[in-house]
Amino acid sequence: MLAQEESLTLAPAAGWALAALAAVLLLVVGRELRQAPGKLLVLMAAAFLDMVGLFMVLPILPFYVRQLGADTALFGVPIGEGTLTGLVVISFTVAQLLSAPWWGRFSDRFGRRPALMVALAASSAAFLLFGFADSLWLLVLSRLVQGAGGGTVGVIQAYVADAVPSEQRAKALGWLSAATNLGVAFGPVIGSAAIGFGELDLSPQDGAQTLGRAAPGVLAALLCALNVVFAWRFLPESQDQQPKAKPATTPGAAVRLVLAQPRLPASRLILTYAIAIGAAQGVNPTLVLFLGARFGVTEHTIGWYFMYIGALSVLARTLLLGRAVDALGEARLSRVGIVLLAAGLAAIPATGSLVGLAAATALLPVGMALTFPCVTALLSKVVPKEERGMYMGLQQTFGGVARLVAPLAYGLAYDELGAGAPFWLAGAVVAATLALRAGGQLPVSTLR
Repeated sequence: MLAQEESLTLAPAAGWALAALAAVLLLVVGRELRQAPGKLLVLMAAAFLDMVGLFMVLPILPFYVRQLGADTALFGVPIGEGTLTGLVVISFTVAQLLSAPWWGRFSDRFGRRPALMVALAASSAAFLLFGFADSLWLLVLSRLVQGAGGGTVGVIQAYVADAVPSEQRAKALGWLSAATNLGVAFGPVIGSAAIGFGELDLSPQDGAQTLGRAAPGVLAALLCALNVVFAWRFLPESQDQQPKAKPATTPGAAVRLVLAQPRLPASRLILTYAIAIGAAQGVNPTLVLFLGARFGVTEHTIGWYFMYIGALSVLARTLLLGRAVDALGEARLSRVGIVLLAAGLAAIPATGSLVGLAAATALLPVGMALTFPCVTALLSKVVPKEERGMYMGLQQTFGGVARLVAPLAYGLAYDELGAGAPFWLAGAVVAATLALRAGGQLPVSTLR
């Protein structure tokens, strides 16, 4: 009850908290931006704009599903609103995880820049389809196209690995994550403003002409199109311009290699990334239920909690990661990050006040900031350069599978074992990745 009263007393200050948080983030990022590698500034800007566009439409997706999916049935069986929304959301993830290694392989052969340009153009088309979708199936198609274009995360990471010396890759990947996290923070705000813009009369003639609910999709598409022009004008290619020979390892063979030989350096890094990110992000749906039951958090206040996580994530990547890499190195720091992430997950059920919750929660973004950029940087070092994009795409595929499976497992644990069970289980799963000797390096020759 005390925690619920605390939550309610914080509500009147929410607007001021948002303004102060945004000011702090912009101040810190602006000050630290001078330390970011010059080659990555354009890529960071493109990644930021891409994430803004994505999160302009993502928060309003359930409302579109509600409007277009009424009375939907599959083989004559009615599908509930929650299940239908989940299926539409999952369609993006499925397309993304299937396309990621193929995008990576394409970029290995023909360059990172062409892959990113095509993907951004596909995203622009997907946003337009989203905005003007008048049926559930067109909405699903827009998410599939968007997910296929979103399979270029590994390409972006490979671009960083190409453009930055190996000893600076973890810090550079941290900067890239900070840029995308800023997009996550500001995208929903712009999307909400776009909804209001859709109600404006755009015609000087008699009779109202409005974009209506298409406005967020249209504005996101325009933003993405501008991003294509921006990248075409300012983003250089990070590889040699000549197409390369077809790599010896296919994406399918690489998947089988990871599963059959998990002790190889690339395999254990990919598995570490997938298991840890699945636990860290897969527990979020049950986290919302837990916060509501214990702290009285509602749909009106849950945004502040995730904004707190997002702000700490940006600050950790800009202020802490680079210095920590210099002090400890990527291999050791990735283990520190895993320990912090596991401890934060396990500590959340033990909290009984907002102060305790804030302290336990702070370990999550810090742990993720120290873990994932380091693991990805290490992966870029232990795979052949000519297959770097494919393996980084493969890492995203394994991570995508984990993010699909984990929410179901943790939701079942919440229902059957109690409210604290998902967090203890997730903490144990993250800690178990230490057995893979996360971050350990072996000669590249042991990859195959």
